Amino acid sequence: MKASIFVGSLAAFAMGATMAMAESHADENPMVGGAAMFADMNIIENAVNSADHTTLVAAVQAAGLVDTLQGEGPFTVFAPVNAAFDALPEGTVDTLLMDENKDMLVKILTAHVVSGDISAETIRVRAGDDGFYHMQTVSGDALSAQVQGRTIYIYDESGNAGRISIADVMQSNGVIHVVDTVLLPK
Repeated sequence: MKASIFVGSLAAFAMGATMAMAESHADENPMVGGAAMFADMNIIENAVNSADHTTLVAAVQAAGLVDTLQGEGPFTVFAPVNAAFDALPEGTVDTLLMDENKDMLVKILTAHVVSGDISAETIRVRAGDDGFYHMQTVSGDALSAQVQGRTIYIYDESGNAGRISIADVMQSNGVIHVVDTVLLPK
């Protein structure tokens, strides 16, 4: 009887500790694609665990950008979800993943990356009076962030807007903001 009470108490303690760790983690970083995102892991180490970013991860691998995004950084990545890639015209992703289109794929992917560690709060502050914050991507293209209430939209050079659905996913080498649109350079 005493052994079963001890085992039951031990199980309750373990469950409570696990829940406390999950709550502590949730306070630090949001879950993305059903996976915990850890601030001590880099952009690639976390992205490969997100079920919502399998297309992005495949594209980063095909473009040869894995080592770059595992690098020191810091980088701010506006990471499109699978549904954003699915919304592109039929066949676009397959075409971009072809070896002969690697330069175009690199250009598109690096148009989602800004040097530095730019939080949502930084975007809000820098948007200032006109409501826009302008950024240059590592591809040399422009992105603009617009703050509307609590929502932040990211515009590409063609005026297409993506909404940040999950902000401030901290990484050891920067920050990821999950977006619902693939941002295209001109």
